[in-house]
Amino acid sequence: MAAADKRSVVTKRSRGPKIGKMLLEHGYVTPEQLDHALELQEASGQPLGAILVKLGYVSDLNLVRVLADHFDLEFVDLDQCDIDPSAVDLVKEPFARYHQLLPLMSEGDELVVAMVNPTNLFALDDVRTATGMRVRPLMAEPAQLTAAIDAAWRGSDRDGAILLVAEDDLDATNLDEDLSSDDTGDAPIVQFVNQLITRAVRDRASDIHLDAHDQELCVRFRVDGVLHEVLRVPRAARGRVISRLKIMAEINIAERRVPQDGRVSITLDGRPISLRVVTLPTAYGESMVIRVLEESGGVRDLAELGMRPAPLAVFESAFRRPWGAVLVTGPTGSGKSTTMYATLVALNDPGRNIISVEDPIEYRLAGVKQMQVHRKAGLTFPTALRSVLRADPDVVLVGEVRDVETATIVVEAALTGHLVITSLHTNDAASTPLRLLDMGIEPFMVTGALNAIVAQRLARRLCEGCKEEHDPRQDAVVAAGLPEWARDGDAKFFRPVGCDACGRTGYLGRMALHEVLAMSPEIDQMIVGRATARDVKAQAEREGMVAMREDGLHKAAAGDTSIEEVVRAVG
Repeated sequence: MAAADKRSVVTKRSRGPKIGKMLLEHGYVTPEQLDHALELQEASGQPLGAILVKLGYVSDLNLVRVLADHFDLEFVDLDQCDIDPSAVDLVKEPFARYHQLLPLMSEGDELVVAMVNPTNLFALDDVRTATGMRVRPLMAEPAQLTAAIDAAWRGSDRDGAILLVAEDDLDATNLDEDLSSDDTGDAPIVQFVNQLITRAVRDRASDIHLDAHDQELCVRFRVDGVLHEVLRVPRAARGRVISRLKIMAEINIAERRVPQDGRVSITLDGRPISLRVVTLPTAYGESMVIRVLEESGGVRDLAELGMRPAPLAVFESAFRRPWGAVLVTGPTGSGKSTTMYATLVALNDPGRNIISVEDPIEYRLAGVKQMQVHRKAGLTFPTALRSVLRADPDVVLVGEVRDVETATIVVEAALTGHLVITSLHTNDAASTPLRLLDMGIEPFMVTGALNAIVAQRLARRLCEGCKEEHDPRQDAVVAAGLPEWARDGDAKFFRPVGCDACGRTGYLGRMALHEVLAMSPEIDQMIVGRATARDVKAQAEREGMVAMREDGLHKAAAGDTSIEEVVRAVG
């Protein structure tokens, strides 16, 4: 892209009137919306722009665009800008993240730099010193800039070079460093492990897989639910890498015959990160899986769950009742914890005594008494639950129903005036009551306790920057599997393409696909009669339940995901 073309995405305006008036003049808000926000500003004292964004009246991008106008600064839309890799190479990644900036292009001896705060004189001086060039700062929207910094170093030669250098060191002669040295030490193993974890977090990996093979250790990241190979560690260093991680997780490094688990807490880019570590003895040696949990960003508001209005109304009606059980079901990694925590956030107020029993506690919630299961000390789910029910709770969250004893206590608690929120591993909502019957719970107790069941899966979200419209109905096989409304010509669908922002996958982030089964007298009778899951599902659909696959197709028609991804996630 030529320099003149690149300038087309940069705008500069003269100092103008107040921000609210400018937003109104640009058509970003209506007079009614502005008046509402001004009333809230007078009551709360918060910045007008922050209130407008929170209300959803204006986007972050348009707000920053107007702020740049207001302060006579140049603005750049990074989603529409080609970034010159040679310009990015002029600074280091930690430098860019610390100052919240990214070089975009060079024009002679001038470096064009996107910044969150172009008036930061210290940052500008540091860039001049580091590059020896004059600096022209442009104002960028913070979320866009963070994404651009992530994309600039994700999977590139700059990022890979760090790991490859460390890998070469691992295969060299200096493998006798102290494995228990401090995380900031210079030992190659320590550096390698730290860089590996850092890259995983910045690549948005939910899991790190270290798989022992005959001649090497294969490292894979699970990003948006799909595994991608990152690198291979030489066999000579395989045991050292695993041992270093076991020391960090306080796991016995001498024991290699049985599975072990541990936990690591770190801070990266100012965010607290929790790593859940599991070791597995395999044919070629120890393998390891590390679950990455961002403690500060995992708890979502109920509105962010992605439920469409009809199932959300059914779900909210169920957990707003004063007693009964609400079950969230699905396989491991389907977002059950996120849904349960969002439900607690909606219920959390000073008028309720909320207690949780979890293993492990994934996110801390203010105002909730959270208990960690500790089997070695004798604190199991059943023993903890018995104590909780003597502590006058209004709402009880049970991390997971794993055995008949826990299931019995959960059902009894729901029948005796407590609202219980818990999870269970089942394939869909209709099979959940039958799973409880198989565990030994009496049918009349199941029907009396259950309010509703939410089943869910996670599907990858299409990247907004590169998705393109296409018509899947041209394939007769695909068309035959679509419901009548989806075969209609008015329904629009999209497919992934791939760009720098999404790592060339066409997907960026994940979303949940749901089905919410509300209990009814007819379904109660079917459960007592031990009807099949298929019959229960058919009755629930007659009563208005939207099956998970159909929910996914609705979200595909809204442009959020693709039909291929719905099929991959649900079938």
